[in-house]
Amino acid sequence: MTTYQQAGVDIAAGTRATQLMADAVRSTHTSAVLAGLGAFGGCFDLGAALGTGTPGPVLVASTDGVGTKTLVAGALGRYDTVGQDLVNHCVNDILVQGARPLFFMDYVAVAQLDPAQVAELVGGVAAACRAAGCALLGGETAEMPDVYHAGAFDLAGTIVGVVERERLLPRDVAAGDAILALPSSGLHTNGFSLARRVFATRYDERPPELGGATIGEALLAVHRPYGREVAALWDAGVPIHALAHITGGGVYDNLPRVLPAGLGALIRRESWDVPPICELLMRDGGLAEREAFHALNMGLGMLVVLPKAAADAA
Repeated sequence: MTTYQQAGVDIAAGTRATQLMADAVRSTHTSAVLAGLGAFGGCFDLGAALGTGTPGPVLVASTDGVGTKTLVAGALGRYDTVGQDLVNHCVNDILVQGARPLFFMDYVAVAQLDPAQVAELVGGVAAACRAAGCALLGGETAEMPDVYHAGAFDLAGTIVGVVERERLLPRDVAAGDAILALPSSGLHTNGFSLARRVFATRYDERPPELGGATIGEALLAVHRPYGREVAALWDAGVPIHALAHITGGGVYDNLPRVLPAGLGALIRRESWDVPPICELLMRDGGLAEREAFHALNMGLGMLVVLPKAAADAA
């Protein structure tokens, strides 16, 4: 049986690191900080920062990367998708707070600069920014021999968005609310250390359950953004109480982040289809279902918490 920790990722250690840094981070906060560690996006009240005396728009910021999905992209020589993954992941994280994106900054680090490769990476970032209505202001390209192996690269970015204070999420979550799921396109940007351990020599294989796609193509499926779906719910008058972006830590770690203390959730396993690439990873990797739900999104890209009476309209 394979575990995420055996593949090199220790979720518990990551949680402990966050706990150890918490006091240092919070020591920098002012009254303008509405949400920090633990939230999907940090929230900053402009009115409080500027001393206007009235609540202003709230800036929401998030920084993330695409993990070792970069190694799959490198192995396949395809660099146009991971930039889209990066932006869409960040867009979804601030969407959880109710924010729309304003601008993005990227960071590309390489062992040795390949101008064509970097241009393709940033081209993917720009494509996703255009689709999200988000300005790509610039970023940093770092050439660091000896820090990275030859051919390796890393990709990260920061997004800043805005939301009116009265629309800030989560809010009004209560017992009896319903949870709806927006489907993922595959692994998105988490679980790749595990996937590479299982599939490292099999990227060109076409298992029948993938419907003609290779394993590599299924792994590189672009992280789905959910801005349009959520906007459609708002435009239809559906009251959204909370959103949870299912990323690292799976549903076990991410849904509780938007629930009030003491409130749990019941998710019916048979109510959605698990993506074939996740089922293939579970089967070929000998991955226990509980481990899979802690490492992968398992087809649940974004969870929407709303009043039970509004579930049918949604």
